[in-house]
Formats: sequence, C-alpha cells, structure tokens
Amino acid sequence: MALQPKTAGTGKLIFDIKTQEFADQFVIENIQVYQDEKTAMANQPAEAAGSDITYLKEQAWKTEFANQEVKKQPFAEVIKTTGQILSAPGDVVVVSAKSDGIIKFGKSGIMVGEPVKAGELLFSVSGSGLTQNNLEASIQEAKTNLSKARSDYQRAQELIKDDIISQRDFLEIKTAYSNAQTAYNTLSKNYGSGGQRITAPITGYLRNIQVTEGQFVAAGQPIAEVTKNQKLMLRADVSQSYFPKLGSITSARFKMQNSDKIYSTLELNGKVVTYGRSAENNVTVPVSFEVDMAEGMVPGAFADIYLQTKETKNALVIPISALLEEQGNFYTYVQVSGEGFQKRDLKLGANNGEQVAVLSGISEGERVVTKGGYQIRLSTMSGALPAHGHEH
Repeated sequence: MALQPKTAGTGKLIFDIKTQEFADQFVIENIQVYQDEKTAMANQPAEAAGSDITYLKEQAWKTEFANQEVKKQPFAEVIKTTGQILSAPGDVVVVSAKSDGIIKFGKSGIMVGEPVKAGELLFSVSGSGLTQNNLEASIQEAKTNLSKARSDYQRAQELIKDDIISQRDFLEIKTAYSNAQTAYNTLSKNYGSGGQRITAPITGYLRNIQVTEGQFVAAGQPIAEVTKNQKLMLRADVSQSYFPKLGSITSARFKMQNSDKIYSTLELNGKVVTYGRSAENNVTVPVSFEVDMAEGMVPGAFADIYLQTKETKNALVIPISALLEEQGNFYTYVQVSGEGFQKRDLKLGANNGEQVAVLSGISEGERVVTKGGYQIRLSTMSGALPAHGHEH
C-alpha cells in the first residue's frame, strides 16, 4: 500500500488497527512530507557515521530475521568426540579351563545372557581317553603316590621313636608325604565323575561363550565370561589439541552410534576415573568415565560423546547462528538502531555446540543478529540498496 500525502510539511503519521479482538493505534511523530520526489531525494538524511550498514525493515520482513540481547551467563565448553562403551574392570570375570580335555556344558541349552549364580556348574573338562595330559590318569597316579607316601610316613613315625632312623630321614619322609598330599588335592579339586568342574566365579550373566560342546581345550584357555552387568566404562578419545583442558572435564552426554537415545553420566552416577597424562605417540588422549549400566547400553558399542568442562559463571556468549565467517575470521552484525547495523569482528573462546563465548568485539547489552545475518551481508555486497523510505 502506497501513501500519497496531499500537503507538504511536518506532521504525524497515525495507524489505526482494529480487529474483532482488539484495537490499537501507532503514532509516528515528526514526519517530513516534501512537495515532490525530486525535493525528497535531495533532502535524504546522511548515512550514519562510521561503518553503519542500512538494512531496511522491508528487507527483513521478507526473510527469517531475529536478534537478541547479549547477556553474561553461566557457560561450560563442550568437546565433541567419539569413543567406546566398555565393560568396567572387575565387572567381568574370565572363566578358564583348569586342565586339558574335552569340554562339556554343565546343562543343555546354556546360552549367552543367561543369569548364573556364584558356584553354579557351567562346564566340565574330561581327559578320559586322552593319551597325553590325561587328568584322570594324573589323579590316579597322584592318589597312588599319596597312599605310598602316607604308609612311609606312618612307618617312619614308629621308627623315629626307637631312633632306628635319623631325624633327617624322618623329615624327608614327612616332606614327601606333604608334597604328595598337596599334589593330589590340587589335581582332584573340583573334580567329579564327569571330569574337572568349572563353576561360575561370581553371580551375574553369562556372556561371550568361546567354546562348543565336545571341543578340546587346554589348561588356561578362556572358555567364557561372566559379567555383573552393573558398571560400564565410557572411554572418550580426545584430540591432543584439548590436552590442557582434560583436567577440567566434569561430565559427558553420549549416545551410541545409529541410536537417538542420549545418556548422561550425571544421571548414571558417572564419574571421571582417569584421563591421559601424556600425548606422546598418540593422536588422541583417552578420558574414562565409570557409569551405571542402563537399558540399551551395549558393551563394545561405539559412541558419539559430548564432554562438558567446568562451568564459567559470567561468560559473554552468543548463539553460533549469529556467527559469519570470512577468510577464517569470524564476525557478527550488531543492531545499533532500527535499521542500522554494524559488522563486528570477534575474538572467540570456547563453544558448547549451541553457543560460543566471545572474548572481544561486542559488549553486554548490545543486540546481535541471530537470524538473517547472511542477508545483511548480501545486501552490502549488491551495491544496490533501496533508497531510504518505506513503501507498503
């Protein structure tokens, strides 16, 4: 809508707004009306001094435009990185074979994820039929040796009373008996009719079974793992550039890759367990948290991690959306009047992914353009700004 005043001079412009819900009036004082366009163009006001940029409201109305006041507020830097969810030390115990033999499952249908109790039979290892390292044969041999050593010791006890044997010979016979007893007890410990019994070392859940029924296993070979499923470790791999800030990390938010569910170490009773003290020969430095197990968390899964540092109480921050970049330097537009803006070069501090701390370039109380800054930039590059005045 174009307004066409009939009389030149100075007056006021009044807008009456009436709807079914309300009525309002806007009054603009000291409106100068010229007798013709030539006179109006000749009397245009001078541009604001300095580096002020004119961006008319008509232009802003046609785009998504917003600004906000700059205020000091509490602020904590966030370091974005990746890492992995791991089993906590002590939360997982490896179950190993105690002897060579053929593995048998303690019960049919045993499966990964099955709950077990400490002392419950999981597997047995039988050496029956083996020509070498046969546990049954070794136990029988140890039993025979023990029986002979016991008889020798009992006879020596009678002979030493009458000084028929020396004290030295008696001690040697006694030691041989003790050694034979130890050897037999060691071999026969947890041995049953089905072979060497392998029981659950802790109460928890069976995971990662590494053998199959009937497979040959050697002494010391890992068979399975039992986990308490109570604690997990979150390991974040942090770039060396953040090494000086590792000591200020307090908590983290994380999500497993290919999942939208976000976890917080604060909500999982998490704590920083350790962080790397040296960056030598490593591209990244680890930061480790211990957290409670939660539904959906899978040991071994990779995660996107957002590390939070200690909070600064009075930081001057602006939204990242307010930033524009030019040849590696960042700047923003500050609104200094209704249609006047200034380009401000900024020195930036830390950021948390949504906001960034500003060290210099703007002051508290000023208004920065958070949406529409790019359009202001384009208008300054076009070299064809509309003349001052409003056309509706």
